Amino acid sequence: MEQQTNHHLGTEQIGNLMRQYAVPCIISLLVGALYNIVDQIFIANASYLGSYGNAANTVVFPLTVVALAIAVMIGDGCCAFVSISLGKQDTETAKVSVGNSVIMTVTSGLILTALYLIFSDQIIALFGGTVNPETFYHSHEYFFYITLGLPFYMFGQAMNPIIRADGNPRFAMVSTLAGALVNIIFDPIFIFGFRWGMMGAAVATVLGQMVTAFLALYYLINMKIIKPKSCHYRLSGSVCGKTLVLGITSFLSQISLVAAMAAINNMLRKYGGMDPIFGQEQYAQIPMAVVGIVMKFFQIVISIVVGLAAGCIPIVGFNMGAGKRDRVKELFTRLLISEAGVGLAALILVECFPRQLIGIFGAANESAYYTEFAVKAFRVYLCMMVFACVNKACFIFLQAMGKAAASTILSMIREIVFGVGFALLLPVFFGLDGVLYSMPLSDALTFLVAVILIIGTYKELNQKS
Repeated sequence: MEQQTNHHLGTEQIGNLMRQYAVPCIISLLVGALYNIVDQIFIANASYLGSYGNAANTVVFPLTVVALAIAVMIGDGCCAFVSISLGKQDTETAKVSVGNSVIMTVTSGLILTALYLIFSDQIIALFGGTVNPETFYHSHEYFFYITLGLPFYMFGQAMNPIIRADGNPRFAMVSTLAGALVNIIFDPIFIFGFRWGMMGAAVATVLGQMVTAFLALYYLINMKIIKPKSCHYRLSGSVCGKTLVLGITSFLSQISLVAAMAAINNMLRKYGGMDPIFGQEQYAQIPMAVVGIVMKFFQIVISIVVGLAAGCIPIVGFNMGAGKRDRVKELFTRLLISEAGVGLAALILVECFPRQLIGIFGAANESAYYTEFAVKAFRVYLCMMVFACVNKACFIFLQAMGKAAASTILSMIREIVFGVGFALLLPVFFGLDGVLYSMPLSDALTFLVAVILIIGTYKELNQKS
């Protein structure tokens, strides 16, 4: 009886399933992205923090992505593994995967928190926090309190796809929404009312993450399909291995983003220091603050893109496990068209309305140099958004099909070979502008590789359908 509740994944219309699973996933990821973005909006509009606070937020952001990378590797891997197992009518193995994933998430969260607290100064310096003393001070304060909430953040993020795999994407969405609402309520109270600065932004975030984590724990205790028992929490090497392999693409796509951001932040600090304007100490933090804001907008778009694709993981996994390749092919086509549409809409926004976008993040309080560089950054850095969206969808869909190797290779090419490589190389020839050129060039070249994999995937699905 337990498996039967997921049989609709193999029979219901693909369009209906996409709406049912992808929309809550998109909302969950958008809300999750809002944690850091809402912090940055309130920080930017606090006159006593301004661009120094924005720069500090940019420094700390990739360090939270490390935690997210580990959480989504476990959660997305478990989601794919559980969905494939249910498609094969193997509920027992699905239960073991969930139990093992919970143990791996809790353990890794505690270990990462300890490492961050021990090596905080070195880590902040590695991500460009030493651009000037004021930025370092705000980065350190924000980082400390964010680190204390990492175990809650990681548990909530890892459980989100597991809850979707259990057939309840709506609860996954609601738990994330509840946490974000707490963050939005307390951010202005702590930042403007109590004037707690970066500490206030971080504490509001952690309170929201705790709410999401406790709701996820409640659902874990009351799962409706998988229902793991105490015996399923004993670690199994083979199940853990398979779960992590299926989630490795999610990990690499996030962790490689961290590597790219470390390279970008340090190139901004180095070549900004050579710029006649940004080489002045009072403006030194502007390039880092601006690029951080541009990447936050990109994060909103990518949350929609990843939500569309990740929401389809249970559908893809179930139908692959059940041998229904024609349904997988139809889903792939619909997904690629949808992702290209999202990218096109985002491209129109960044090219036509960059001043309005930067205004949300407190540009009125900053110098003309800030606004000028921000407009250029939006228009150049994100000019290949359509390709970026299709690339990301391809990573995740291949992962959901169980093609971890192809998905991992494509992700590594984009984020490490191109993302880090061009961020380090192009500034040598083009200075500060070279940092901005690195992303569109990476996305365009990755798309050429993705097209080959997309054609190969269609051929495979046609042959076996």
